[in-house]
Amino acid sequence: MEARLLDAFAEEYKQLLEMELRKLVDKLFAPPIIKESMMYSLEAGGKRIRPLLLFATLDAYRIDPKKGLFAATAVEMIHTYSLIHDDLPSMDNDDLRRGKPTNHKVFGDAIAVLAGDALLTYSFEVIGKIPADFASSDTLLKVIIEMAKAAGCEGMVGGQVADMEGEGKSLTLQELDYIHIHKTGKLLRFSVLAGAILAGATESQLEHLSAFAHHLGLAFQIQDDILDLVGNQQLIGKTVGSDTANHKSTYPQLLSLEGAKEALDKQINQAKVHLKKTGLHTNLLEEITDLIASRDH
Repeated sequence: MEARLLDAFAEEYKQLLEMELRKLVDKLFAPPIIKESMMYSLEAGGKRIRPLLLFATLDAYRIDPKKGLFAATAVEMIHTYSLIHDDLPSMDNDDLRRGKPTNHKVFGDAIAVLAGDALLTYSFEVIGKIPADFASSDTLLKVIIEMAKAAGCEGMVGGQVADMEGEGKSLTLQELDYIHIHKTGKLLRFSVLAGAILAGATESQLEHLSAFAHHLGLAFQIQDDILDLVGNQQLIGKTVGSDTANHKSTYPQLLSLEGAKEALDKQINQAKVHLKKTGLHTNLLEEITDLIASRDH
């Protein structure tokens, strides 16, 4: 594999994404405080895994990744809104996100809630403006429906509800998988499928890319649970041990630390098997998979 291919790609497209996010929020005719709160969390950093997955999927089809910019900004807005709400006192009650005070610690609970609401609703306006020469109306509708499902009760919101209801309980592995397939995995899956749909993927490719994203989402969360137990707070940018403090079931708790590491390897390997079956140029997607397996954020 070409050395450090992802580094150059990520630098270029993260910069493009972040410039577009700033431009989109700047042009809003809204009270300055809400725009400041939205940008505070949008600019908090992170690897931008979801947009990069979307860009890399387009690249796998040899299509200009810039055609995914509308969808990429939309998915990052949804992800950021979910983090703002997830950190609230009524949910996970976290003080630190990506190495900075959480949104509600800076702007108060009410503005944090409204900033999340604003990002969620704006994301649908943004994705709805994908130009006709990038996607037909039928293709655009498919992407919007997939995004709504990934973010809603059948996706991220449903997973968040199950996560909250599971606090203080001893969950089974199946119950824990359900939480993370929905809370984390569905939006990762959308990022891959959005790129594939925009690229005109075949049904077989969609099937394998969906399976790839499914395994990648589980790997992402298993690694997150491992890092919550043994990670460096300065490196991962959030409070270590918050899952234990919130009495949440985790993969290391259910499988042991070594068992969780084995489960991580299994999910990563299965993800790569499905990537290979697409017949696409998947170097970047493979590198993102390796990044998730060893991430330090």
